[in-house]
Amino acid sequence: MARRLLVAALAVVMTVMTLMTPAAADTTSWQHVPLPAQVRPQAALNEAVAFGPDRAWAVGADAVGREAPGFPLVLRWDGTAWQRQSLPGIGWQGELLSVAAASPNAVWAVGRDAAGGTRLLHCDGTTWSETRPPSGVVLTKAVAGGGETWLIGTRDGAQALLRRDGHGWRDVPVPPGSVYGLHILAADDVWAAGETNSGAAVSHWDGQAWRQTVVDGFPRSAVGSVLAVSPTEVWAGGTAGFVGGPPGRPIPPLLVRFDGQTWNKVAVPTDFGGITSLTPTTSGALGWISVARSQKWGPPGSTPPLVPGPDFLAWDGQSFAGYEEPAVPGEGDSRTLRLAPVPGTATVWSVGRADGPEGTFAPRVLRFG
Repeated sequence: MARRLLVAALAVVMTVMTLMTPAAADTTSWQHVPLPAQVRPQAALNEAVAFGPDRAWAVGADAVGREAPGFPLVLRWDGTAWQRQSLPGIGWQGELLSVAAASPNAVWAVGRDAAGGTRLLHCDGTTWSETRPPSGVVLTKAVAGGGETWLIGTRDGAQALLRRDGHGWRDVPVPPGSVYGLHILAADDVWAAGETNSGAAVSHWDGQAWRQTVVDGFPRSAVGSVLAVSPTEVWAGGTAGFVGGPPGRPIPPLLVRFDGQTWNKVAVPTDFGGITSLTPTTSGALGWISVARSQKWGPPGSTPPLVPGPDFLAWDGQSFAGYEEPAVPGEGDSRTLRLAPVPGTATVWSVGRADGPEGTFAPRVLRFG
């Protein structure tokens, strides 16, 4: 009898403990992650980079009004919450467009002030400071990988690429057309996504010269993200070309894959939108794709004719599974979705800006895993 009473008592205790234990985080869907109270609703995030479960950076702009340019914004994830970072000595108005890092102690952020001037910030892992940008270059993006850090921009209206070589920023030859994104494996193994007058183009740098391929020759097509898994597997995503049509007409997404010989289009389970990010798994294979403003054709005769499509696509090596971003009270869908994988884990961050009430917008941070 005493033994039965003891077992029953233990069962009650375990049940109470289970009820008191916080629910485990849902790792099978995308979750909204709140931002610190110091970040105003009228703010935006443009890009993020992560080094581990307890260290990530996100950049953008805060206090952006209908006519006010706002101020540069930097957030840091400490493993529990996002915290706003101080930017000592940085008082200009504008925004931070991009962030990248070759190591936790060498983080770079590209910005633009209210007058259109280029700004370049550096973080040593603890403190942010402003540094002189390369002369005469209007910077748009920072990219890191393979121990390298490169900058994308323009000089006198022409494409410019720069590489950090330990002493400063050095110009690198550029492929024809425009470059919007890079995947850097090494100093002599770089893939570039962009466009030319002939259509969407992907180029490869071997340390001596670029070899460029037009991957979609339809007018106005372009790719902005590229992911090199191996010499015989490279992906690039962006928007497909179109001709004419009314203003605001939806544009189809474009996803292409290189098999070592040719580039081929890959079908995705959405009809309209732009592919904004490609991110790898821990093994380096394609893991996730983000599709901004994703829409699909609804059933025949439906009104409106278009319905929301998947915002995120997970690739399992054979097919895509679609995921929608979670609804956030008082806000609409995200305008932009920029992915940042957490190294060594299955976790992925997405940052951007979402539609707010009455034509405003709000910062948006999502996480999977």
